[in-house]
Amino acid sequence: MYTIEPVAFMQSPYQEKFAVPRQPRLVPAATGRIKLLGELNCAEAIRGIEQFSHLWLLFLFDQNLEAGWKPTVRPPRLGGNERIGVFASRATFRPNGIGMSAVEFKRVIKEQDQYFLEVGSVDLVNGTPIIDIKPYIPYSDAIADANGGYAAEEPDTIDVTFSPQALAALQKRPQGTTEQQVIAQVLAQDPRPAYKKNKPDNKEYAVNLYDLNVKFMVENKLVTVTAIDLF
Repeated sequence: MYTIEPVAFMQSPYQEKFAVPRQPRLVPAATGRIKLLGELNCAEAIRGIEQFSHLWLLFLFDQNLEAGWKPTVRPPRLGGNERIGVFASRATFRPNGIGMSAVEFKRVIKEQDQYFLEVGSVDLVNGTPIIDIKPYIPYSDAIADANGGYAAEEPDTIDVTFSPQALAALQKRPQGTTEQQVIAQVLAQDPRPAYKKNKPDNKEYAVNLYDLNVKFMVENKLVTVTAIDLF
């Protein structure tokens, strides 16, 4: 019997699963911090990490663990209708609930006795338990002629526009420019269910990013951010 304890927790703009990009690097403006825990919260555990530009994060899909898993899944990249094996996917509902993400390493931050790793292009929900951190090794980890199957190409994106009310709300915030970038890059992925794409949709959706409730609509392959409020 094996047990795994988190070595860190992620601090990120994503307050819920909805609208988290389906892969890392799709939202370059999204920066997060990894908060090291326990005996690993020390300079020795991260000595030499500044040599690397990117890191592998192994983490738990903790919000999905109780839901269990099935041998087949329906990936959004296939329209949400075609089933394939769970091991032929990166679905979040997995036998052991383990995910992986390659992120940009930016710097080490120390606040009193607490160490953080600042990372970019994150795709993890705020509070996600991280079970291991490894350096990304380009000669080994990047395989130029690899076949990506049904996910060989980056997903298409759509344009995003902001209503005057939404822009005014962001302009009042100290980090409003960065937050606008993150919101635009997240919504450009069209986070709605796969079956909604390319179909008429008059529903207003909402996603929580940072401490903001971002409301938006999608029409004719254009996302309009209708309102932004504190939640």
